[in-house]
Amino acid sequence: MAMNYYKHHVFFCTNQREPGMVCCGARGGVELRNYAKDRIKALGLNEGEAGQRIRINSAGCFDRCDEGPVLVVYPEGVWYTYIDKEDIDEIIDTHLIGGQVVERLRI
Repeated sequence: MAMNYYKHHVFFCTNQREPGMVCCGARGGVELRNYAKDRIKALGLNEGEAGQRIRINSAGCFDRCDEGPVLVVYPEGVWYTYIDKEDIDEIIDTHLIGGQVVERLRI
């Protein structure tokens, strides 16, 4: 069995729909994805051995707009909603670093 290349692979929906339509892009998905990416880089978690790195990516629509903004963490397949940088910090600190699901943000 092959080892995962990334310890965690995080996909943020950054989809932007037409003005007035509910979407993650209009709810801060792009800005908070950028924040998460910068924080992971600042912590040095985007580097190192295979199987230890954390990767932050943009994704198109997950079709969960009403629950958004949303992100999903693999390989666990844990879905989160979030509002601000504090929520992103909690996901990074508790789940990505600490290995525990943030139940209050889980969807």
